This record gives sequence, C-alpha cells and structure tokens, in this order.
Amino acid sequence: MNPSDFNPNSFAVKNNNFIGLPFDKQTAKIVFFTVPWEATVSYSAGAAGSPSNILKASYQLDLYDPDVKDAWKLGIYMNSINKKIVSLNKKTRKLAIQHINRLEAGKESVKAEVQQINTNCGILHQWVYEQTKRLMTQGQRVALIGGEHSVSFGYLRALAELHPAFGVLQIDAHFDLRQAYQELTYSHASIFYNVLEQIPAVQKLVALGIRDYCEEELRYQQKHRDRIRVFYDRALKEAVFEGRTFAQMGDQIIDQLPQAVYVSFDIDGLDPKLCPSTGTPVAGGLELAQVFYLFKKLVRSGRTIIGFDLCEVGSATEWDGNVGARVAYKLANLMGKSQGLI
Repeated sequence: MNPSDFNPNSFAVKNNNFIGLPFDKQTAKIVFFTVPWEATVSYSAGAAGSPSNILKASYQLDLYDPDVKDAWKLGIYMNSINKKIVSLNKKTRKLAIQHINRLEAGKESVKAEVQQINTNCGILHQWVYEQTKRLMTQGQRVALIGGEHSVSFGYLRALAELHPAFGVLQIDAHFDLRQAYQELTYSHASIFYNVLEQIPAVQKLVALGIRDYCEEELRYQQKHRDRIRVFYDRALKEAVFEGRTFAQMGDQIIDQLPQAVYVSFDIDGLDPKLCPSTGTPVAGGLELAQVFYLFKKLVRSGRTIIGFDLCEVGSATEWDGNVGARVAYKLANLMGKSQGLI
C-alpha cells in the first residue's frame, strides 16, 4: 500500500508490519529491529516470543497519539524474525537450562558448556551490532525489540560509534549490574555491568524503578556513583507519600541526563499487573502513565532520544503484547519528535 492511500482511521491490515502500517524498510524512518533471544533467562522463559507477541497485539492499536501530531506518518517498519537467530537461541537456551539446573542443584559447572554459551551470546551481540550499524548508516533510526535485556549490548556498541557521548535512561526492576551472573558473561542480569565496563561513550546511567538487587550490585553502583544515578522505586513512592509530586521527581531524574539519551526499557520496571508474563516480575513498580509522562518531559527538555530498546515483554498472554506495543509506539513517536522527524 502507498502511504498516501493509507487511512489511519480504518482497521489494521495484517501485513506483518507493526499496527499494519504501510511502510517497508526503505520508506520507514524508524526500524523496529527484532531480537528473539532468551538464552540466559534465569527465571521464567518467554522473552524470545516477545517481538511476535507485540506484533500480533499491535493490530488492535489506534494510531492517534495526543502527544505527536500525525505520528503514524513517521513511518515504522518491523523487520521479520531471523530464523538463524531463532535456531541459535534454541541451541543456546538448551545448554543454559542444563547449566543453570546444575548450578541450582549445587553441582559444579561444565567449563566447555559455559564457554559455548558465552561464545553463542557473543555471536548474537556481534550480529546485533552489525545489523543495527548497517541500518543507522543507511540513515534509519533503530528501536530494538527484545528478547531478554542482554540483547541491547550490540546496539549500544553501534550507537557509541555514532554518538561519542550519551546517557542511558534505564526503566527496570533490577540493576542488571552483576558480573558474569551464573558464570555467564552476557547474562541478562549483567547488561549494564558490561555496558559500563566496555562502552565508555555511555557517560551516565540513570535508573528508575529499581527494587530488586544484591549487595554486589549496590557496591558497584556506589563505587561508580558519579556515573550511575539511581531513583529507587521505594524512594519515588515515599517522596510522593511525603508530599512531593511526580513532576518534581521527573525534573530531578531528567536533570541527571546529558543532551543525547538512549532509553532502555525492561518492561518489568512497570507494575507487574501490566506485564504478568515478564521473565522476572517484582511487586511494586511504575505505572505506564508515569513513564509516558517522564518521556514527554524528557523531550520537552530539549534532549534527543537517539535510540531505545524494549525488552522482557513476555509472550504468555496477549495482554503483555498489548502493553508492549503501546510502549514501543509511544517511544518511537517521541524519539521521532525529539529528532525533528515530524
């Protein structure tokens, strides 16, 4: 379909593109790059099916966005699932399950097994790096749709070659600052440890919604407190209980960020009533309206959203896909607005 013939008020055509939008990779300004990967998940599986679940649920979304006029005209294209990555994920996940079960039974790990898992994860991250770099070199903006949270590492490497200095706004229930969790270098629980250790372009990590972490992560954060700023879920709520507004807290959060901002959205940062099949749900969390309000304030501040990821949505229920699709659409629209694309 030609975009000029598209009716945004009609029903969605199930054309294998997000919300049935009439764009392909060449005509879209924003590419939803899907990464169906959950090899290192340590609790509930299902993240690999998130991109498909989000696509399926997206067909019932309405296109009007009160925050971005004619948002659909930005042009979003969602790439098809890569079968080779699906196959690699299945092989690696099988090894990881054996490995994790062995550790949880109090047994020693098998060195060759751990090496193979880490090698396969490295292959995945290199593939993400190469593919996202190619898209950005062609002038497209990229939104990464995971998958477990570790998948954003390759994309952040690619972004760092185009943006020598930027900050990350992390929405998450967890720090993800563990070093080689369960002996796995690229564990989903280690994404920001790896980012901070290996990608110096990430000058600042500002995390909110955090409410489940270990002492190792806390010590690492405190050691790097100038680079890592945390707004704990309990602190946000207690501030409101004591009379401060979320608007005031939002200003404080945004003030910590530099001009260029990458948004890393682990869906478990939200209240789990919104994402019940996410991999590691935690009681508490943010409301969707709070997060959307913060994103709007971020754009109004004059900062630029240079990219984002949406991870750990889950695939057990269409409700998770419904919420995930709305998050992806809102972030894409605000990213386009912040970059002057619409």
